Amino acid sequence: MHAAMKKTIGRLAHCALGCMVFATFSAQAAGAAWPTKPIRLIVPFSPGGGTDIIARTLGQKLTEQFGQNFIVDNHAGGGGTIGAELTVHANPDGYTMCLVSASYGANPALYRLPYDPVNGIAPISLLAVGPLIVVASASLKANDLKELIAQAKAKPESITYGSTGVGSLAHLVGAMLEQQTGARMLHIPYKGAGPGLTDLLAGNLQIAYYTAVAVLPHVKSGKLRALGVTTEKRVDAFPNAPAIGELVPGFAAEHWYGLWGTPGTPPEIIARVNKAVGIALQAPDLRERIIADGFTPAYSTPEEYRKRLEKDVARWKEVVRKANIKIDIIG
Repeated sequence: MHAAMKKTIGRLAHCALGCMVFATFSAQAAGAAWPTKPIRLIVPFSPGGGTDIIARTLGQKLTEQFGQNFIVDNHAGGGGTIGAELTVHANPDGYTMCLVSASYGANPALYRLPYDPVNGIAPISLLAVGPLIVVASASLKANDLKELIAQAKAKPESITYGSTGVGSLAHLVGAMLEQQTGARMLHIPYKGAGPGLTDLLAGNLQIAYYTAVAVLPHVKSGKLRALGVTTEKRVDAFPNAPAIGELVPGFAAEHWYGLWGTPGTPPEIIARVNKAVGIALQAPDLRERIIADGFTPAYSTPEEYRKRLEKDVARWKEVVRKANIKIDIIG
């Protein structure tokens, strides 16, 4: 190799190394200075729902810690995919984050997404976990989960179950229960929890899967019966409702909330927000808010949250494939 060429290669290598050092230094500097302006906290659902409430409560705690406003920005549509895509394509400077629910893990099974929902984001932390409650109206003759499953196997589609829409977490949980037990029920999708609860209370629908906050008052009043919970273990709010896993080994499906940022966000910023989330989840008023909604605060590392997403994406893809669930495709 000519001496001139060796010299040129050496200069290029030195330049490349210098660029890497500069980029690392710049990222560290950005992390140290951040935040110097308000942070956009995207919620991919309409105002007033569970995700929105958690976002506003958490946002206030983070605002107090960082001295800059965490401003909730609602972008509903596409099952949460529109708000998620906005976050993915934002400037990776730490000023855009997204707070999602468990339906985020099911979306890859239902939509052609223009982003990688696991490796194409910057996970920050899980926030809360909780069950869906299997609630029954007075029109259901079964006394417990065992009788419910037996009836649904003996007389396929003789029992109706409601969800908050085709492809919703409740729909997928119902499909998973059928797949793991051989039961067959008639799925009735509703546009949200309200219409389904109305039919359930009127006895026009036999069972449904809802979050605790939606059904707890009706269970306490005796208008609805809690037959079980979808988590691995029983929950304090419904001590007499068995976990489905007690009857169906291996069955477990959690509703959850989690926080992530734009891919490429400096690791220093992700680490700072993760630490702040851990502190926020220890605040009595935020914990009470989460527990009142039937959830449990659930701080995690970014990697633990990523693994949760990987597991959910794989599980729901399999459930959707077996059940042949189809919804309108985007992208």
